[in-house]
Amino acid sequence: MSKAEPKTTIKPSGLRYKSKRSGSPFAVLGGAGTMSCFLCGKHRARSALKTRRLLGKAQFVCSPSCAEAEKAEKA
Repeated sequence: MSKAEPKTTIKPSGLRYKSKRSGSPFAVLGGAGTMSCFLCGKHRARSALKTRRLLGKAQFVCSPSCAEAEKAEKA
């Protein structure tokens, strides 16, 4: 079985994509970066997270809770 032909090629300049935006999708937002919640895994601004002791270490989790943060995000 042969592999499918790649849809992108590497240009001589080293770039592969013409239309892809540079940088990370988790770029700095207004001076404060984002982190993922240890419990739900969603990326949120650091100001929307709090530390909680889980598994013997301080982990960042949604503040006040993941469900309430999800509701506030949709509203």
